Amino acid sequence: MSHSLRAVVGVLTCMPATLGAQGNAQCAARNIGPFGGAQAQNICNAAVDGAAVFVPVAGILVTSGNPFLGATGGLGGLPHLGITLRVNATQVVIPDLNYNGIGNTVAAGQTVTAPAPLIEGALGVFGGLHGGSLALDVLGSAQLLPTNLIDNVHIDVNARRIGSIALGLGFGGRLTLLAEGTLLPALTVSAMRRTLPRVGVGSIVAGDRYSFATDLTSTEYRATIGKRFGPFALAAGAGWTGYAADAQIFFLNPVTTEPEPPVFVTVNDSRAVGFVDGGLALGRVYLVAEAGLQRGKDLGLVTTFTGNDAKDQRLFGSFGLRFGF
Repeated sequence: MSHSLRAVVGVLTCMPATLGAQGNAQCAARNIGPFGGAQAQNICNAAVDGAAVFVPVAGILVTSGNPFLGATGGLGGLPHLGITLRVNATQVVIPDLNYNGIGNTVAAGQTVTAPAPLIEGALGVFGGLHGGSLALDVLGSAQLLPTNLIDNVHIDVNARRIGSIALGLGFGGRLTLLAEGTLLPALTVSAMRRTLPRVGVGSIVAGDRYSFATDLTSTEYRATIGKRFGPFALAAGAGWTGYAADAQIFFLNPVTTEPEPPVFVTVNDSRAVGFVDGGLALGRVYLVAEAGLQRGKDLGLVTTFTGNDAKDQRLFGSFGLRFGF
């Protein structure tokens, strides 16, 4: 092979790695000129990648597994109503917001088990046929977002609120394909759409070197199988959730310490989930718990976040009190 041909092959071989190293397209222009250079680009990449990692984490806190915790079948039509006071939880790693852009690894700044309280309801619309098959329930939820629950996490000041609690809303429906019988379990399918106001991580005004803030819209589909055994109920399910978010990125130039022009990105992601519910009936009150797993996904990030790899599967859990009427 001639020296010229070797040179051409070498260039072609290196091109994918070179292009991949450039990072997010929104940040490429930051590596121009004497101010900031590669450090400014790396901080920009960390903020953009941080938003991408944050979306499915916030999403699983909102959606969790079963859209009506512990339910094993239809409610039985009008006027039957169920209301659940629920808390979802998963581990959240807040990245180091003082990352200076040297290297592509961002250390973990704070690790917490974040609770996400919500109120969810179900209203029987159609009681179904043949003992409850094809029963239809309308589902709704109100996500409660305390404004000062986690350090370095804040809620948009323009979010809908009740007092100091910001609200995210959701609505959907559940169809009982097969009613529960003496030996057979109930089989249900459901769909929900939820929205979350803009949630921010970090603040350059408060002294952080970068921050990101995203709203969130989720669309979830679930299939659940469940059976009651006296006062006990067991259910298991699986499904898919699609996430869409518009993110705002702010960061300081590492040389001038002045704010750079903001970056705006759209994040789209989707994850598979599986879950198991268990409940105990005490009259018309049910104690219900859920454990689940959100599947990981390779997002092709430029930045490595210590303790928060998007490819890892994520454990989540829920606990609630359900009231039936």
